[in-house]
Amino acid sequence: MKKYYISILLFGFFALQLSAQVGSRDTKADKDYDRFAYIDAIKTYERMFDRGYKSPDMLLKLANAYYFSGDLENAAKYYKELFATETIVTPECYYRFAQSLKSIKEYEKADEMMAKFNKENGNDLRAKLASTQKNYLDIIKKNSGRYIIENAGINSKYSDYGSSYYKGNLVFTSARDTGSFVKRMDPWTGEGFTNLYQSNIDSDGMLGNVKKAFENLNSKFHESTPVFTADAKTVYFTRNNYNAGKRGNDANKTTLLKIYRATLNGEKWENVTELPFNNDNYSVAHPALSFDEKTLYFASDMPGTLGQSDLYKVKIYDDGTYGTPENLGKGINTEGRETFPFVTEKNELYFASDGHPGLGGMDVFVAKARQDGSFKEVLNVGEPLNSSKDDFALLINPATKIGYVTSNRDGGLGGDDIYKVKENRSIEYPCEQFLAGKVTDVETSQLITNAKVSLYNSSYQLLKSSATNDKGEFDFGEVECEAKYYIKTEKEAYNTDEISTTIADNTGKTFVPVTIEKTLKKVTVGDDIAKVFGIKIIYFDLNKSDIRADAALELSKILDVMMQNPTIKIDIRSHTDSRNTAMYNWKLSERRAAATKAWLIQNGIEVSRLTAVGYGESKLVNKCADGVECTEDEHQANRRSEFVIVSIK
Repeated sequence: MKKYYISILLFGFFALQLSAQVGSRDTKADKDYDRFAYIDAIKTYERMFDRGYKSPDMLLKLANAYYFSGDLENAAKYYKELFATETIVTPECYYRFAQSLKSIKEYEKADEMMAKFNKENGNDLRAKLASTQKNYLDIIKKNSGRYIIENAGINSKYSDYGSSYYKGNLVFTSARDTGSFVKRMDPWTGEGFTNLYQSNIDSDGMLGNVKKAFENLNSKFHESTPVFTADAKTVYFTRNNYNAGKRGNDANKTTLLKIYRATLNGEKWENVTELPFNNDNYSVAHPALSFDEKTLYFASDMPGTLGQSDLYKVKIYDDGTYGTPENLGKGINTEGRETFPFVTEKNELYFASDGHPGLGGMDVFVAKARQDGSFKEVLNVGEPLNSSKDDFALLINPATKIGYVTSNRDGGLGGDDIYKVKENRSIEYPCEQFLAGKVTDVETSQLITNAKVSLYNSSYQLLKSSATNDKGEFDFGEVECEAKYYIKTEKEAYNTDEISTTIADNTGKTFVPVTIEKTLKKVTVGDDIAKVFGIKIIYFDLNKSDIRADAALELSKILDVMMQNPTIKIDIRSHTDSRNTAMYNWKLSERRAAATKAWLIQNGIEVSRLTAVGYGESKLVNKCADGVECTEDEHQANRRSEFVIVSIK
């Protein structure tokens, strides 16, 4: 991106760090450098270099000037000259040298510089990322080949960058000549001030018929990177701190960047107002809207920024007011430069960064949002969308898979050029899991439609709710791998049910079958109350007829059913396993049946409603007869009591 932080108006974001070992000279070039007029500085420094003047101070400033101009090839040239002088430099110089070396594909030497950067500044997020992603080129290779890229067809010899959809057309930023008799030049770029332009998009995604757009939005300073609402009636865009004929400056008399909002009235954009979190003393730029248009993303160096520029988000309320900007955090932002956000309908955040391991310069990265608003692992989208030069400002139409990206890669026409991209496969995230299920009646297996199904996280915070469709199905979409969730199901005439599920640690879909039972149970003569109401089997210990504590809990459920239905009479049927003699087991089962009957009578059931019979080992539920080897659990299944309805009046 030859003029990236100039033409994109982010140069004001960064204070350049110089080594205490490098002196300074009061020259015109130094003054140009300090006020970020890098084009003038480069010319002056290079003339000094050609005359043999190669002080470390001058080499550092020349290398940095190229670096921040996005010309990393020349930056690498002069960083090499600087490092050859064996001058002590700041850790940041190692980082910039590494990035510049990547632009000329000297990755081994770049890794060596990153190792020194890590040694000198190990707490830096970029250093940590470099140390934990030593195989970053292999990771990038895995994600490569996802796009086909070609020149979009509307580039000029000047900087063309950034894009946004508007009424089926593409709006982009350009420093091209507009035909003015007197062309005002920006000393930072050596080009004219940027304005917004519009282009037609043909069926293949190629661009044409360029014209200047929105004269009432363009000013005599820079405009760039607009984003439009879906109804095309509101626009957010970046402009120098200039509105209604008034220009604002920071404490150093520098005009920084702000985001403005305008609304469409007929064919004219009106009510150009700056957003309330703008400030004269820091830059706010490059807006992007979430798919539901309730969140605005942007880049800024406002207080609290981790690096040279960070990504932020802010809520947009229904009444048109805004929340407090939130830094996207260390998972996204580094001590480097993060900028140019773009958010898809799948809550994928694409952005440009030189802080995450990449191929050189700015690369495009992507991270998926979690349900709590945080982001998953950041991934480099790979070649050929990314190159060894600056690549940024990705825009994708999810329906056509066609989009646009800006780059200053070799073969372009101007400083920055817009390229058409075609996505041919989705990115492979480390682990993606989706949660779905089906709700049925526990007794009939009938599909239950329009049941309310709610998803809660492990802290029992409600994440989302939905209703089952005509097939009894629900789908919560993407969830976190290895996370525990609770699913609560509610339906009129049914008992509310809640189950837990733990998501796998590999990519796939977790399917959870949910069964719920009716609140009112239909019973008839011959039904076992325990089975009808899902009451556990009343077990007994070996050779004993005592009512165990767990048995008493289950018997209390039988008790409640009989109290709520006073006309029901039941026959208590007790059984044993096959161990011991048949006579012994018959007597044991008689005692168990009698003990169960006595417990119910003691707790309020009339004796006339109860009969009790012992069947010994005569009605086994499995293979475990005399002489058959069985486990204790298999024998336990036979030591049971049943509660069979014999009369309903």
